[in-house]
Amino acid sequence: MPANQRPGAGEYGDYFGKYVKLVPDGDITDILRAQGEETALLLAELSSEQAEYRYEPDKWSLKEAIGHLADTERVMSFRLLCAARGETAPLPGFDQDRFVTNASFGDQPLLAVAEDYAAVRQATLCLLEGLPEAAWTRQIEANGEKVTARAFAYIIAGHEAHHLQVIQDRYLGGK
Repeated sequence: MPANQRPGAGEYGDYFGKYVKLVPDGDITDILRAQGEETALLLAELSSEQAEYRYEPDKWSLKEAIGHLADTERVMSFRLLCAARGETAPLPGFDQDRFVTNASFGDQPLLAVAEDYAAVRQATLCLLEGLPEAAWTRQIEANGEKVTARAFAYIIAGHEAHHLQVIQDRYLGGK
Protein backbone atom coordinates (compact mmCIF):
# COMPACT_ATOMS: atom_id res chain seq x y z
CA MET A 1 0.00 0.00 0.00
CA PRO A 2 1.44 3.44 -0.91
CA ALA A 3 0.72 4.89 2.57
CA ASN A 4 3.35 2.51 3.96
CA GLN A 5 5.96 3.35 1.31
CA ARG A 6 8.32 6.29 1.61
CA PRO A 7 8.27 8.59 -1.40
CA GLY A 8 11.26 8.21 -3.68
CA ALA A 9 13.55 11.12 -4.54
CA GLY A 10 11.71 11.64 -7.84
CA GLU A 11 8.45 12.33 -5.98
CA TYR A 12 9.46 15.72 -4.54
CA GLY A 13 11.93 18.55 -5.10
CA ASP A 14 15.30 18.78 -3.41
CA TYR A 15 14.12 21.42 -0.93
CA PHE A 16 11.57 19.03 0.58
CA GLY A 17 14.10 16.23 1.08
CA LYS A 18 15.11 17.65 4.47
CA TYR A 19 11.53 17.18 5.69
CA VAL A 20 10.93 13.75 4.14
CA LYS A 21 14.11 12.45 5.82
CA LEU A 22 12.75 13.36 9.26
CA VAL A 23 9.76 11.04 8.97
CA PRO A 24 10.16 7.54 10.45
CA ASP A 25 9.17 4.44 8.52
CA GLY A 26 5.59 3.25 8.83
CA ASP A 27 2.09 4.15 7.76
CA ILE A 28 2.08 7.92 7.23
CA THR A 29 -1.48 8.25 8.47
CA ASP A 30 -0.53 6.58 11.76
CA ILE A 31 2.57 8.77 11.99
CA LEU A 32 0.56 11.95 11.45
CA ARG A 33 -2.07 10.86 13.99
CA ALA A 34 0.57 10.17 16.66
CA GLN A 35 2.40 13.39 15.86
CA GLY A 36 -0.83 15.38 16.18
CA GLU A 37 -1.48 13.86 19.59
CA GLU A 38 2.08 14.70 20.69
CA THR A 39 1.74 18.30 19.53
CA ALA A 40 -1.66 18.67 21.21
CA LEU A 41 -0.14 17.49 24.51
CA LEU A 42 2.71 19.97 24.14
CA LEU A 43 0.29 22.82 23.50
CA ALA A 44 -1.89 21.86 26.46
CA GLU A 45 1.13 22.24 28.77
CA LEU A 46 2.13 25.72 27.57
CA SER A 47 1.52 28.80 29.63
CA SER A 48 0.41 32.07 28.03
CA GLU A 49 3.88 33.47 28.71
CA GLN A 50 5.54 30.57 26.92
CA ALA A 51 3.17 30.99 23.96
CA GLU A 52 4.27 34.62 23.57
CA TYR A 53 8.02 33.85 23.85
CA ARG A 54 10.37 34.73 20.97
CA TYR A 55 13.88 33.34 21.13
CA GLU A 56 15.07 36.38 19.16
CA PRO A 57 13.22 39.68 18.66
CA ASP A 58 12.72 39.14 14.91
CA LYS A 59 11.57 35.52 15.21
CA TRP A 60 8.00 34.26 15.51
CA SER A 61 6.48 33.75 18.91
CA LEU A 62 5.82 30.15 19.84
CA LYS A 63 2.12 30.78 19.20
CA GLU A 64 2.95 32.13 15.73
CA ALA A 65 5.10 29.05 15.06
CA ILE A 66 2.10 26.83 15.85
CA GLY A 67 -0.08 28.95 13.58
CA HIS A 68 2.56 28.54 10.89
CA LEU A 69 2.35 24.75 11.29
CA ALA A 70 -1.41 24.86 10.77
CA ASP A 71 -1.23 27.18 7.77
CA THR A 72 1.54 25.19 6.11
CA GLU A 73 -0.39 21.97 6.65
CA ARG A 74 -3.44 23.61 5.07
CA VAL A 75 -1.42 24.58 2.02
CA MET A 76 0.28 21.18 1.73
CA SER A 77 -3.01 19.33 2.25
CA PHE A 78 -4.60 21.37 -0.51
CA ARG A 79 -1.67 20.50 -2.76
CA LEU A 80 -2.04 16.85 -1.73
CA LEU A 81 -5.76 16.99 -2.57
CA CYS A 82 -5.05 18.53 -5.97
CA ALA A 83 -2.46 15.87 -6.79
CA ALA A 84 -4.67 13.04 -5.55
CA ARG A 85 -7.64 14.22 -7.58
CA GLY A 86 -5.62 14.60 -10.76
CA GLU A 87 -5.50 18.38 -11.06
CA THR A 88 -3.23 19.45 -13.92
CA ALA A 89 -2.88 23.20 -13.31
CA PRO A 90 0.40 24.19 -11.60
CA LEU A 91 0.08 25.43 -8.03
CA PRO A 92 1.91 28.54 -6.77
CA GLY A 93 4.22 28.83 -3.81
CA PHE A 94 3.31 30.81 -0.71
CA ASP A 95 5.07 33.32 1.50
CA GLN A 96 5.12 31.86 5.01
CA ASP A 97 6.09 35.15 6.63
CA ARG A 98 3.23 37.01 4.95
CA PHE A 99 0.83 34.27 6.05
CA VAL A 100 1.96 34.58 9.69
CA THR A 101 1.84 38.37 9.63
CA ASN A 102 -1.61 38.52 8.07
CA ALA A 103 -3.04 35.78 10.32
CA SER A 104 -2.44 37.77 13.52
CA PHE A 105 -1.86 34.61 15.56
CA GLY A 106 -0.34 36.80 18.26
CA ASP A 107 -3.73 38.42 18.86
CA GLN A 108 -5.49 35.08 19.35
CA PRO A 109 -5.65 33.09 22.58
CA LEU A 110 -3.36 30.07 22.67
CA LEU A 111 -6.40 27.80 22.95
CA ALA A 112 -7.78 29.12 19.64
CA VAL A 113 -4.46 28.55 17.86
CA ALA A 114 -4.23 25.04 19.36
CA GLU A 115 -7.80 24.20 18.32
CA ASP A 116 -7.11 25.43 14.80
CA TYR A 117 -4.02 23.23 14.59
CA ALA A 118 -6.03 20.20 15.80
CA ALA A 119 -8.82 20.86 13.28
CA VAL A 120 -6.36 21.11 10.40
CA ARG A 121 -4.66 17.85 11.42
CA GLN A 122 -8.02 16.08 11.70
CA ALA A 123 -8.98 17.29 8.22
CA THR A 124 -5.66 16.03 6.83
CA LEU A 125 -6.20 12.63 8.43
CA CYS A 126 -9.72 12.37 6.99
CA LEU A 127 -8.37 13.23 3.55
CA LEU A 128 -5.62 10.61 3.75
CA GLU A 129 -7.91 7.89 5.09
CA GLY A 130 -10.19 8.28 2.09
CA LEU A 131 -7.54 8.20 -0.64
CA PRO A 132 -7.73 5.33 -3.12
CA GLU A 133 -4.44 3.55 -3.70
CA ALA A 134 -3.85 5.08 -7.13
CA ALA A 135 -4.14 8.63 -5.75
CA TRP A 136 -1.02 8.38 -3.58
CA THR A 137 1.36 8.45 -6.54
CA ARG A 138 -0.37 11.09 -8.65
CA GLN A 139 1.73 14.18 -9.17
CA ILE A 140 1.15 17.89 -9.50
CA GLU A 141 3.47 20.80 -10.12
CA ALA A 142 3.72 22.96 -7.02
CA ASN A 143 6.08 25.90 -6.76
CA GLY A 144 7.85 24.70 -9.92
CA GLU A 145 8.42 21.10 -8.71
CA LYS A 146 6.58 17.85 -9.47
CA VAL A 147 5.35 16.34 -6.19
CA THR A 148 3.20 13.30 -5.45
CA ALA A 149 0.30 13.18 -3.03
CA ARG A 150 2.30 10.71 -0.90
CA ALA A 151 5.25 13.10 -0.75
CA PHE A 152 2.99 15.92 0.46
CA ALA A 153 1.87 13.73 3.37
CA TYR A 154 5.52 13.13 4.30
CA ILE A 155 6.34 16.82 3.86
CA ILE A 156 3.59 17.71 6.32
CA ALA A 157 4.95 15.28 8.90
CA GLY A 158 8.58 16.24 8.33
CA HIS A 159 7.88 19.96 8.42
CA GLU A 160 6.18 19.55 11.76
CA ALA A 161 8.98 17.32 13.09
CA HIS A 162 11.46 20.05 12.13
CA HIS A 163 9.50 22.77 13.91
CA LEU A 164 8.84 20.63 16.98
CA GLN A 165 12.60 20.21 17.34
CA VAL A 166 13.06 23.99 16.99
CA ILE A 167 10.36 24.51 19.62
CA GLN A 168 12.07 22.12 22.02
CA ASP A 169 15.54 23.58 21.44
CA ARG A 170 14.88 27.30 21.11
CA TYR A 171 11.56 27.98 22.80
CA LEU A 172 11.47 25.48 25.64
CA GLY A 173 15.20 25.16 26.32
CA GLY A 174 15.50 21.49 25.39
CA LYS A 175 12.86 20.38 27.91
